[in-house]
Amino acid sequence: MNSLATSHRGTGPEPHPVAGSRPSTGGTLRRTLLRTALTGAAALGAGLGAARPATAAPAGSGPAEPRPGTPGEALRELTAGNRRWQAFRERHPHEDPAIRRTLATAQHPFAVVLGCIDSRVPPELVFDQGLGDLMTVRTAGEVLDEAVLGSVAYGVLELGIPLVVVLGHQSCGAVRAAVTAEQTGEHLPAHMQYLVDQIRPAIDHGQEGDARIDATVSANVRLVRSRLAAEPDLAARIGTGKLAIVGARYELTTQAVRRLA
Repeated sequence: MNSLATSHRGTGPEPHPVAGSRPSTGGTLRRTLLRTALTGAAALGAGLGAARPATAAPAGSGPAEPRPGTPGEALRELTAGNRRWQAFRERHPHEDPAIRRTLATAQHPFAVVLGCIDSRVPPELVFDQGLGDLMTVRTAGEVLDEAVLGSVAYGVLELGIPLVVVLGHQSCGAVRAAVTAEQTGEHLPAHMQYLVDQIRPAIDHGQEGDARIDATVSANVRLVRSRLAAEPDLAARIGTGKLAIVGARYELTTQAVRRLA
């Protein structure tokens, strides 16, 4: 994942401490109810709707621990965590009793990871992060729907998370199913057809066989990333440098995450 923290077009500049007003107040009541439902009354009282301070740390857990507060800082933290994972030097951070008690009343995650449901790619392990560090959303092939879009938007707009990572992976079964279904004309049962329909626009017809599947894994990540970045509320934060949305893929054979341009 050496390239994960490098800059690329579409993520916006590093954020600056600009005091901006919140969107129109028409949805204030709805946002209040949403915060209460998802984080609890105690967390609401702590002001989770505001951006997380860069030095937030659990009370009683010792010296304040710097927390990533910008897209660049968040990318660097994920990069360092993946390097530990590759080297079998995981720290398994933020699991001690004091942090568990603090997380009962508030959360301050620094990244949203939209990944696949594949059991071999759990984001908290791949990036060596702990409780309260990542907000993860997982669907087969990183497919988007209204629930996924709402979940990502909640993390960014209500919790002030500065980074969204769309994480695909080598040998993705959902991508393979989409490629196979297109080639054979097979209609998948139940709701699985929805998955392949969403992945189909990303299929790379310039490749054949397993190479097509592998190329489509990357193309699908880029497609999902571009769709997220086009969401008006998210695009506005990208434009001010408060948010970056990046694409990446996890290689099962090396355990490395690499950034996709």
